[in-house]
Amino acid sequence: MDRRELLITLHGTHGIGWKTIDNVMKHGDLNDAIDFTEQDWESRGVAPAAARNLIRSIREENRIEQQGRMKSKRIVPVTIFDEQYPILLKEISRPPWVLYTAGRLELLSQFSIAMVGTRVPTAYGRKAGEMLAGSLAERGVNVVSGMARGIDGICHQAALRSFGATTAVMGTAIDQPYPPENRFLFEEIAEKGLIVSEYPIGTPSHPGMFPQRNRIIAGLSRGTVVVEADERSGSLITADAALEANRDVYAVPGPITSPKSRGALNLIKQGAKLITDARDILEEYGFAPSESRTADGNKLTEEELRIYHMLEQGNQTFDELLTLTGWEFGLLHSVLLSLIIKKQAVQLPGSIYKLI
Repeated sequence: MDRRELLITLHGTHGIGWKTIDNVMKHGDLNDAIDFTEQDWESRGVAPAAARNLIRSIREENRIEQQGRMKSKRIVPVTIFDEQYPILLKEISRPPWVLYTAGRLELLSQFSIAMVGTRVPTAYGRKAGEMLAGSLAERGVNVVSGMARGIDGICHQAALRSFGATTAVMGTAIDQPYPPENRFLFEEIAEKGLIVSEYPIGTPSHPGMFPQRNRIIAGLSRGTVVVEADERSGSLITADAALEANRDVYAVPGPITSPKSRGALNLIKQGAKLITDARDILEEYGFAPSESRTADGNKLTEEELRIYHMLEQGNQTFDELLTLTGWEFGLLHSVLLSLIIKKQAVQLPGSIYKLI
């Protein structure tokens, strides 16, 4: 059993938490872990009851059963040792040892912005969330949120309607969509975007899991946008996590008479950047506004601009762009050809595209 498989087994064993795994991994000498006794595990910092659970979990038949359950649900575990594990997430305090994922794994490394807010938004908050999330998604940004009621779900839906990318970080086990009314949204994101949870299948839910997942929402993202939040909103926990991880925090201003605006307005007073448009965010990261994307006096179309921003993140193959956009073959081919004609991009051997 290799280090990766051991980590997944440790992570899925009842009674073993982040700190215990940290102790075990620092201890070294795990090559014969499959044959460890209770005393061997206890000497590595595992509590007696958890050691007994682990010895059962580590048996080959139990590991194979757990792998089969994940495979049947199309769940892919990504460990901190894996190449797909997002670099940004490694920078936070207590990064998850394992991420359980369903959907497009490549989104873990895509340029991402988190969008969070109240579970009971006003009409203004709904409109602001839809506008910002849709505009960001159209420009190739992966919109990250928590799939909760209200602003979270609104932002996920707006990104999907824009044929863009979105990632939902769950506060429950990956096989337990919550809230129940978002089950269809869960299924759509699993098909077109990415579902992420640090909780293995079958984990019983409890309220403390939701604040804990907020550090992952912030950790996956270059910046966090608070759309609408009152003074006690859980969204402010995500904003705090972003600041702790040295990430940017943005806030949408709202009416000073609305209790739903107080959290965002307080963030602005404390130094968060006030935003009213997706360009306010994108310009912070070198995404120039569309009117500057010209060649021979011609402005780029929205489709061309979206591909341009994807290529700003690095060279991409045709197939990678096809996956990221979700477009038809013919549409992507014509947009890339137009960018080449406008001398904005060039095709390299192997159907690789890069900006000029």
